[in-house]
Amino acid sequence: MISHVSRQPRGLNELLTQLIQIGIALSSERDLGVLLERIVAEARHFTNAEAGTLFLREGGALRFAVVQNEPFVQRFGAADTRARVGAGAERLALDLPALADHVAKTGETIVLPRTYGVPDGRPSAFDAPTDDGTRSVLAVPLQEPAGDVVGVLQLINARDEDGEVIPFAAAFEGLVRSLAAQAAVAIRNATLEDLSFKDPLTGAYNRRYFMLRIEEEAKRHTRYGEPVSLVLIDVDHFKPVNDRHGHGTGDTVLREVTHVLMENSRDFSIVTRYGGDEFAVLLVNTPKVGALRYAERILGIVARHRFVHGHLTVSMGVATLPDDVRAADELIPASDRALYAAKQAGRNNIQSAAC
Repeated sequence: MISHVSRQPRGLNELLTQLIQIGIALSSERDLGVLLERIVAEARHFTNAEAGTLFLREGGALRFAVVQNEPFVQRFGAADTRARVGAGAERLALDLPALADHVAKTGETIVLPRTYGVPDGRPSAFDAPTDDGTRSVLAVPLQEPAGDVVGVLQLINARDEDGEVIPFAAAFEGLVRSLAAQAAVAIRNATLEDLSFKDPLTGAYNRRYFMLRIEEEAKRHTRYGEPVSLVLIDVDHFKPVNDRHGHGTGDTVLREVTHVLMENSRDFSIVTRYGGDEFAVLLVNTPKVGALRYAERILGIVARHRFVHGHLTVSMGVATLPDDVRAADELIPASDRALYAAKQAGRNNIQSAAC
């Protein structure tokens, strides 16, 4: 049975203090993907919401960026959950009569105590199906100080202390809008920083970010003794691909290689376009045996992949701190020597710094 008695909000001072702490936490996060997940998690915790969705605005459409819905995951599984709420679908055009689209276009905050009782003049379609448990909704624009709406935060099903679904308390509307404004600024800053650290052609990290991360991992190794491995990857016979098929095809191949690496690396591995047709993958907290296992897996995946122009292979050099070198600044030269040995050995193989 659904309760319609609004949960009494915490004291205003407590809420404001929590809001300030959330703002500080969001402004200090530079990883865009982590930031987006954190925005939804913090907003859900702040309002005691059962689920949440974050949309990013891209031109005349919204893109599902984050979906957090544990009840759906328990019922349908992670993959089916994303499909049900639309996270696997194409972008949502802003001319649709959906709640998030309406908020993005108007900058209006919408609070619906009951999703079946939509007021006149409000959108009648929803981004999550109401027959799958959506009861109360709070949708706010991620709006920058200049007025630009960069996305929409949608919270679903406020809960009371007993876990019963209730309407979102009116006191939360302004506070969550303030949280969303802080989030919008954090998103813009993280996006700009993300772009400065990314290779524009492939979307992989660039050498600047790679060098910063090597320094960070060197400090981590000094403090905690965690191993770190580096895999240098060179695309075999890439020049003939450019010469025979043109630079457009060559660019597509580099993007495909990047996609293969990202899809088959852990989220916290640093996939970098090191230069030209050479890539570097920094494997955090990974010993030598793990790095070699990773390299062997990538070698096979690339060899089996159907690239736009046909068959492709890579050569790889692996080095690990502290197994192969004593300091982080020795990782690149050691991996480079190993990569050279791999190419000298006929390409399409892996060599380690110990060889």
